[in-house]
Formats: sequence, structure tokens, C-alpha cells
Amino acid sequence: MTDTNTPPGSADRLIDIILDEATIGHNSSQVEHERRVAIFDLLEQNMFALENGPTGPYRLRLGIAEKRLIFDVSDENHKPLTAVALSLSSFSRLIKDYFLVCESYFEAIKTAPPARIEAIDMGRRSMHDEGSVLLMERLKGKISTDFPTARRLFTLICALHWKG
Repeated sequence: MTDTNTPPGSADRLIDIILDEATIGHNSSQVEHERRVAIFDLLEQNMFALENGPTGPYRLRLGIAEKRLIFDVSDENHKPLTAVALSLSSFSRLIKDYFLVCESYFEAIKTAPPARIEAIDMGRRSMHDEGSVLLMERLKGKISTDFPTARRLFTLICALHWKG
């Protein structure tokens, strides 16, 4: 699927995402796999730009410090450009609820009728959209993304919190 908001070769994109292992740590192989998939999906198609900085492409290092999610952005040559810190507390309820809905979905696909599975999945997607909008709002004035990129970043943020 092509994201029409991101022209091929656009400078305003992420070309690398690194998780700060010192602050995020390691988990089970299943959790690590989910994180790798989230990063792969994000790098495949994204629109990411500093609102008051140079154009990209960018490298992003994600970490956690003092209950804040840190977006440490550098240029393609690893020159530091900016660090943006977002409070995790604004995401915590939503992430917790999202995980509960995901658990319900995975349980439902085992035995529930298709209509029930579809209803739970619609709720899950709605919460994912809500998290994406919240992320875009929290980044406003610092980092610009399109909605598909915000969705992929929210997926990665959830994967960072997933304990398996």
C-alpha cells in the first residue's frame, strides 16, 4: 500500500530507528519480534519532519527517561538535531485500555462468532486511532507526521510497553 502523502525519496522521513536499550531494556523473543516488526513497518513508509529544524532524512533514537518518552532526532550523518520529551502519563491509560481490548480480541478469535470479533476489532482500531491523534497532538509544534506515520509510531510505543 502506498502512502500518497510521502513521495518516494522525500527528505522528510525516518531512515533509521534505534531503541535505547539502556532505558527500554530487553524482553522475551516474542516482544523483541513485535518491536522489530513495528520498526520495519515504520521505516517502510513514513512522513516525519522537524517543524523548526532542518529537513531530513532523520534518524530517531527512542528511549525513556523520568517517565518520558524521548524522541532523540539526528540527521542522516548522526549529527544531533533535537530531543523531544513526551510525558508517558498522557498515554498510559490509553495504552493500558488498548492492551485490554487486544487481549479480548485474541481471546475472541478462538471461539467468538465473526460479528463479535469484528466489533472488538473495530474498538481496537478506534483506540489505535485515538492514540495516533494524541501522539500527533503531543508532537505538534515540534515534529510533524502524517496520520499513517503517527499510527505506526503509536504501534511502536505500544510495543515498547508490551511485556508479552
